[in-house]
Amino acid sequence: MELSPKKVSESRTIMTEMIMPNDTNPIDNLMGGNLLKWMDVVAGICAGRHCESYVVTVSVDNVSFDKPIPLGDVITLECVITRAFTTSVEVYVEVFSSDIKGKNTRRCNDAYFTFVAVDDKEKRPVKVPPLLALTAEEKKRYDEALQRRQIRLIFSGRLGTEETLKLKTELLKD
Repeated sequence: MELSPKKVSESRTIMTEMIMPNDTNPIDNLMGGNLLKWMDVVAGICAGRHCESYVVTVSVDNVSFDKPIPLGDVITLECVITRAFTTSVEVYVEVFSSDIKGKNTRRCNDAYFTFVAVDDKEKRPVKVPPLLALTAEEKKRYDEALQRRQIRLIFSGRLGTEETLKLKTELLKD
């Protein structure tokens, strides 16, 4: 059965949270673990919408904690599918923080998550719909996703030695 391609905009997901005292560390900034949890939740919702199935987190790449997020701030997590492979999707999550009045907005964090779609009963991987990247930014992220996937496969040891050497050589050319 051929799956119909889906636009990036069809699964775009936004989540908002307020940083409360139980979310913070001793210096009143958001704890990284709490942020990662929220990022995983919103990315999972986005992936599930695209795949129209349950999804499981496979990897998280290069989480950057660029700016601290203080107690009382409101964070907005925005995510989109960047590429669909056979049974997996890559999701890009960006985190923005602002005060309660919506002022002083700044980009604080980002990361790429990978999810695998699974069936309802046996939780086995299932095929996912292709992604239609329409804008210049969507196309750029789509093209770059293949290289990020190759790097993930190298680091996870899921490629044979010959394939790994070939990919490393190709990646080092750029």
